[in-house]
Amino acid sequence: MPKEPFLLLSLQEEQAKRLAQVISNDTSRKILDYLARQKDATETQMAKELHLPLSTIHYNIQQLLQGRLIEAEEFHYSPKGKEVNHYRLANRYIIIAPAATFGFRQRLRSVIPALLLALASTAAIRLLTRPAETAAAPLLAQAESAALRMAPAAQSGPNAAWWFLFGAILTIVFFLIFQYLGYRKQGEHRQP
Repeated sequence: MPKEPFLLLSLQEEQAKRLAQVISNDTSRKILDYLARQKDATETQMAKELHLPLSTIHYNIQQLLQGRLIEAEEFHYSPKGKEVNHYRLANRYIIIAPAATFGFRQRLRSVIPALLLALASTAAIRLLTRPAETAAAPLLAQAESAALRMAPAAQSGPNAAWWFLFGAILTIVFFLIFQYLGYRKQGEHRQP
């Protein structure tokens, strides 16, 4: 999974509050300063170097991990067979912004995976519902065109793939509208 260089938070998110609490904690700041000077370190090394109890280090490490300020990608096994994590700074830019900056572009970006999935599903439905090519296909096409000339109103039914795509896009649009109305309503309740 690619590393995200930015951590974008809204002032209204719970994660922004937790991050503020972590950064305001003296022990957490000591750990961050220590990791800024070291490439990586284990909890035991930090406890020894910072002259703090291991339980205090462990608690603050967990808070820093939840805040995504540090990461533990490497580990080794102790002589007793226990996994020992090596922690290091996450090196992310943290952007805390008012909710108003989380506009239409961010909401649209959040539904892009669903739109891509709908397009891929449409292509799969189109391929699966396409009539099989046979040796009699040219004869069937001639018969179908003759039938259409005689009865133009009796054309073939709607294509299931296009109806699926239309339904998927309509669902995404409704999702965006309801999300917008929810944010708008939430904003009205917070204003004095």
